[in-house]
Amino acid sequence: MRRMAFNDENFLLQSRAAERLYHDYAADCPIYDYHSHLDPARLADDVAFNDLTEAWLDGDHYKWRAMRACAVAEEFITGDAAPREKFRAWSEVVPKTLMNPLYHWTHMELKNPFGVETQLSGATADSIFDCCNEQLQSESFRPQSLLRARNVKVVCTTDDPADDLAHHVAHANTQSDIAMYPTYRPDAAFAMLGGDAFRNWLKQLSEVTGREISSLTALLEAMVQRAEFFDELGCKASDHGFSTLFPTGASEKSASDVFEALRSGGEPDDAELDHYRGFLLARLAETYHKLGWAQQFHVGALRNTNSAAFKALGPDTGFDTIGSLDPVPSLQSYLDHLAAKGTLPRTILYNINPRDNDVMAALIGSFQSDIPGKLQWGSAWWFNDQKTGIEAQLSSLANMGLLSLFVGMVTDSRSYLSFSRHEYFRRVLANLLGNAMQTGEIPDDFDMVGALVQDISSNNTRDYFGYRM
Repeated sequence: MRRMAFNDENFLLQSRAAERLYHDYAADCPIYDYHSHLDPARLADDVAFNDLTEAWLDGDHYKWRAMRACAVAEEFITGDAAPREKFRAWSEVVPKTLMNPLYHWTHMELKNPFGVETQLSGATADSIFDCCNEQLQSESFRPQSLLRARNVKVVCTTDDPADDLAHHVAHANTQSDIAMYPTYRPDAAFAMLGGDAFRNWLKQLSEVTGREISSLTALLEAMVQRAEFFDELGCKASDHGFSTLFPTGASEKSASDVFEALRSGGEPDDAELDHYRGFLLARLAETYHKLGWAQQFHVGALRNTNSAAFKALGPDTGFDTIGSLDPVPSLQSYLDHLAAKGTLPRTILYNINPRDNDVMAALIGSFQSDIPGKLQWGSAWWFNDQKTGIEAQLSSLANMGLLSLFVGMVTDSRSYLSFSRHEYFRRVLANLLGNAMQTGEIPDDFDMVGALVQDISSNNTRDYFGYRM
């Protein structure tokens, strides 16, 4: 293998064919980011960042986990330490992340957009902090400009049905060249965080819909009303985060009884809750199918594993892990239930346990039907979102299904700097296919293989969701 330099223009590209596939075919493709957790208010109002810590460290539980592993005090992670002190603490951890994707992402994000190619450490922290902060004050480093520089055409946020979507409405009225669409994330409807949270959410949903929600029928009507409003604002997908799916086939009566118990302060047992959840999910799928949406399922995560940390800091702060439940039987039952009724929407499945790669790639093949690539196995998710995980996902999909129909990468991020993940993915993709060309596993035909790279990088996403940007 030829000697390569860290983070140069041919980073991760191990052959001449890979270099050509990336630079000539992948690098400049538009980005249609169909799953993110970006703040819609910041994008709509194009709010400048105060400093690099706010732009880069706030909300980034990947970095937080690494800092905790190095025994950094919580004051410098999620606490009240000054931005410069938090950045110094992270910078001192960075050299210890060698061979972790954080080391790659960190230096890719400093290089583009900031032009910083110095390796980050405690010794370089202050100079890099000052250099980046100075740039963040300019118009070209506001959120929309950062996305525009990355050739981002579409950003899809993640939104609760009870959200008023005021920022999406405002942004749509600006005629910006970057589209921001909501994604329908109704996890709260499934009472995943307990009865009190569910009842509070019902009040919010009642307020935003102007409906009294005193029955399961009323809940479903309110959720359809919100889905239709989301659709008017360009929504193309729902999203669900479950450890596994729920039994199908519960009667409306039994689901209604559980809803009433939840609404009135009762405590249904786990089996009753799961039957209510299965009924609700199947009914929502009928709406997704009618609207032409894709439903996304992120399955397998074991969340909030550290109870003391969850109590102190709340969810999404870096205390989740890979679960060991087998999600395939429940997914198969759910997909079969909808297929038999003729209400199976476009569907994208993501697994967090790499053990499930081949079975997920094979499962989608059992339910393909009237739309090319209707069932998708989504990009390597969360703990799998790194070089070996991406390669494993691409290889399993190629072996079990049709890589050519894959809808490609998402950021799944809260950071406006994390669009380097699309570049990272494209480099890994180009390298995988370029090496296969070099060894004769696939033809030495750049027109054919380059078209495949462009489809996976951009075109398939655009066509699958029907984006017209």
